[in-house]
Amino acid sequence: MCGIVGYIGQGAVQNALVNGLEKLEYRGYDSAGIYVVDPAGNGHLFKEKGRIAALSEQVDFEIEASVGIGHTRWATHGVPSVDNAHPHQSANNRFTLVHNGVIENFRELKENYLSDVHLYGETDTEIVVNVIAAMAEKEGLGAKEALQKTLQVVKGSYAFAMIDAEDPSVLYAAKNKSPLLIGLGDDFNMVVSDAMAGVQLTNEYIEIHDGEIVMLTKNEVLIETLTGEVIERASYRATVDASDLEKGTYPYYMLKEIDEQPAVLRHIIQEYQGEDNQLEVDEALLAAMMEADRIHIVACGTSYHAGWIGKHYLETLAKIPTEVHIASEFSYNQPLLTGKPFFIFISQSGETADSRQVLVKVKELGYPALTITNVQGSTLSREADHTLLLYAGPEIAVASSKAYTAQMTVMAILADVLGRQKGHDSQWDLAHELGLVARAMDTVIDEKAQLEELAQAYFTDTRNAFYIGRGLDYYVAMEAALKLKEISYIQTEGFAAGELKHGTIALIEEGTPVLALVTQASNASHTRGNVEEVRSRGANTCVIAMEGLEQEGDQFILPHVHEELAPLVAVVPTQLLAYYATLQRGYDVDKPRNLAKSVTVE
Repeated sequence: MCGIVGYIGQGAVQNALVNGLEKLEYRGYDSAGIYVVDPAGNGHLFKEKGRIAALSEQVDFEIEASVGIGHTRWATHGVPSVDNAHPHQSANNRFTLVHNGVIENFRELKENYLSDVHLYGETDTEIVVNVIAAMAEKEGLGAKEALQKTLQVVKGSYAFAMIDAEDPSVLYAAKNKSPLLIGLGDDFNMVVSDAMAGVQLTNEYIEIHDGEIVMLTKNEVLIETLTGEVIERASYRATVDASDLEKGTYPYYMLKEIDEQPAVLRHIIQEYQGEDNQLEVDEALLAAMMEADRIHIVACGTSYHAGWIGKHYLETLAKIPTEVHIASEFSYNQPLLTGKPFFIFISQSGETADSRQVLVKVKELGYPALTITNVQGSTLSREADHTLLLYAGPEIAVASSKAYTAQMTVMAILADVLGRQKGHDSQWDLAHELGLVARAMDTVIDEKAQLEELAQAYFTDTRNAFYIGRGLDYYVAMEAALKLKEISYIQTEGFAAGELKHGTIALIEEGTPVLALVTQASNASHTRGNVEEVRSRGANTCVIAMEGLEQEGDQFILPHVHEELAPLVAVVPTQLLAYYATLQRGYDVDKPRNLAKSVTVE
């Protein structure tokens, strides 16, 4: 993995490829490359370790070309290097391939088909492109047939884009589990792993489903199954606005996206508000959830943390028992399912491979499923029975901010509407309360200078830190810790405040930062007791408290909002603390090492 762009048609192919890859930089990568074919049929391959800016210096933009493929790689097989960077070519230079995903049987393929082939790198992709060449050479097959036959022996996840040097008038593509789209244009067509890669050229796309192979020319699109059945599928228009992808005056996308959170909340309210100003969700979804006696939330990373907040809302407002599962654990350690379960999948991208693996199993068992995602038409959205959109706009920074608060907001709306449908008295006018939350977020965001000073005071030299809280604050502490560790590389843990004394308090040393969240009246005094426990052992403590629960000496005071919605406000200062801690340490806020935005491998 991580990003694919393919282009066939008129125009400056190199520019289309490089610009498309730049739009996918947010997904995380360690190397990049492009391959183009000129009118004389000569191929030109450019690859570079590191950033796309370094690749651009290597690319000859003067070459006339009508077809090309490009890729940003996030290492799975083999270290980051030029040899391991995509595109990969067969040993006879006939086929050139880019690939997202992981081929599980790459060793078997190598042993069975490539015993006499020298490989330059360490990737499963190089093995696949050489298997395609072997199929073509040994059995006298054309490019399409060789690709089809190879796909029948490949096991794993893949999104492929391929060029045959003997006939560069066709661009080939295929997918299984990894996302891939066809982009339609005037006198050109594209394949992209993300609509953002083509948004400057087109907003019209066709989905590619698992087990399909695609042949593109500049004017035609042909989709077939692996057995040759022709597929007719309508296109759709992507709602991504190219202007949304720009940083504008912001130095980093993450800061822009933190600042956008109040606007995102207001947008969500508008999208889910009915004619009578009541918040609404689809009636078919409500009917399906009304039948459920237990809800299972499945997610990863930040979305998993949002799932814990969602569990609280569903149990408090809708009175339905709810469990939260890490997707990668559920896949191989499925819990006992009884009664009438309903599944909710939370994913910013809608392409998370671990979650999709669970969804496939859930559908095989015949259980209903909902996807909550930021990307309409994504795989998880398309394959679930129902979808609720986040309406957060493109999130480019690897560390999620506005998608996380959008996930919590949509979960609150779902639980509130479902609770009213079940006849439970609503404790609030949720739309009004969310409006107050948006205003409170604005207030916190205006306090950047104070938060920058706190980051300087607590995180400049430390190697580790803790966030603690109870109840809803504990769930926010987990997310706050993830934000700090993933971009600043400070080893940070989010703990239930009362659990520290059961072992982990042994890690508290002189100067260890411990940041406590205090937004819940029912447990505020207990959390403050835990603060005193760690302070007496030398911890450098910081209290982030809700107005009305604050005490003298607290380091940051949050504007008061409804206690149930406090997580939406409490997480904002922790996002900014992570941002400033990272800047002070001299790291790239938007592109933390080793991480990808959309994790499309298991």
